[in-house]
Amino acid sequence: MAGLVVVFDFDKTIIDCDSDNWVVEELGINNLFTQLLHTLPWNSLMDRMMTELHNRGKTIEDIEECLKKVPLHPSIASSIESAHAFGCDLRVVSDANVCFIETILKHHGILDCFSEINTNPSLIDEQGRLRILPYHDFNTSSHGCKICPPNMCKGLVMEKIRASVSADGKKQLVYVGDGAPDFCAGLKLEGGDVLMPRKDFPICDLISTNPLLTKAKIHEWSDWEELGANILSTVNRSFIRDESSSNVKTDQLVPVDCKYQNGSISATAHGALHLPVSPPH
Repeated sequence: MAGLVVVFDFDKTIIDCDSDNWVVEELGINNLFTQLLHTLPWNSLMDRMMTELHNRGKTIEDIEECLKKVPLHPSIASSIESAHAFGCDLRVVSDANVCFIETILKHHGILDCFSEINTNPSLIDEQGRLRILPYHDFNTSSHGCKICPPNMCKGLVMEKIRASVSADGKKQLVYVGDGAPDFCAGLKLEGGDVLMPRKDFPICDLISTNPLLTKAKIHEWSDWEELGANILSTVNRSFIRDESSSNVKTDQLVPVDCKYQNGSISATAHGALHLPVSPPH
């Protein structure tokens, strides 16, 4: 088993949209969502939206069918499958939730490629309603990070991942993400690690504002063809130490855009409300 661990954010990284926004828009509760947007933390708001869907007669099956419509670019799917086939340890760190992530990954046939999904818990209660809970119970105590939302600090999650993979003898971490909390996760990477930020997204703004804080090598990406090439190049360098094998030739592709990425609620994606320029330490 190789020593490479690749950790992915989910929304706007594996998929080109926010899965929460997708469900809100597709199932017609955008108006209520917008009304309540600034009254609740995002995670609590999504739990409230699941109650609204239940009250309108929507079932967990309706939600799952909606999620199965989320597009997945073939380049990211194939790079995930290839990295898994090479023996890489693939994981997810996301502020979405278990139900949404597992439904989408399973539908596209890549759920089994991931050894671990770190995200907000979800469950179906006695009434058949989907409940979305916080990863970190901020009602009892704060995680203390000024970059991340109250329900999940990705930096703390990455500290746990590093501790676990170090115990297993694995050496190199790769982190792929787009948002401000992904910057927090990237701060936990070391000199031999790789950070893959999505170009022109909040993570790149924070890296530029705080250039001395990131120790890892930085490989930016703009679309999924480029991201796939970056991932496979890193895998090649890690496993066979042959620089020539990393010269992946790709034709430019337009990524599959999420239908609602530029919609009325997308500007308030999870991390976008928390954009300080100082690290959480």
